[in-house]
Amino acid sequence: MSEPTALRVSLRTAFILTVFTVVFTTLMATTYRATKPAIDASVEAEKMKLVDEVLPAHHYDNALLDDFIMVAPRAELGLDARDDAVRLLRARKADAPAALVFEAVAPDGYGGKIRLILAIGTDDRVIGVRVVSHKETPGLGDYIDPKKDRNKSAPWIRQFDATGFGQVADANWKVKKDGGHFDARAGATISARAVTNAVRRALQFAVEHRDKLYALPAKSVLEKEPTP
Repeated sequence: MSEPTALRVSLRTAFILTVFTVVFTTLMATTYRATKPAIDASVEAEKMKLVDEVLPAHHYDNALLDDFIMVAPRAELGLDARDDAVRLLRARKADAPAALVFEAVAPDGYGGKIRLILAIGTDDRVIGVRVVSHKETPGLGDYIDPKKDRNKSAPWIRQFDATGFGQVADANWKVKKDGGHFDARAGATISARAVTNAVRRALQFAVEHRDKLYALPAKSVLEKEPTP
């Protein structure tokens, strides 16, 4: 093949590839714009499913997903500087504060991080806790997730319900194997210990910052306070 012919073939190939890329990118962008509303609605619906599990609807009457602030990463929530800020929802009833709903992380699960969502009432008690994601051993440590817990009538994680430092002292907020109040299943204490400690830290955070968390303007950010 002569050099001019080879050049023409290369140019034609490059042109075809460019056209294909432009057409493909346009189709992808069009599809994304067309499906984004449905995807967003699905994401919001999944969020509300989790929220409903920890905070039944009778606790509030405001537009919960619109009344939120962002919380910068902090150790109390199991987050470090590499993590994103978390959204904290503020439930209200008749314009009065009712509960805080937010995510926290137990960084020391047997299989790694255990992500939680919990609701804390204005009486400084846990309303509900659920596991959002985890990598605990199937059939052993995964009982922390009520969907995997074989005890359907009284899932392990429900023992935190209606409990605060007024019911269980801070010093006793640990599993019984460590001299504390909360049960753990034999052979899988690490998972229960990680969740119990994470819930205690998250509860302490909510109690200490409650007034400020409710007072901040919607969609603002609670920055981490500087270390003295």
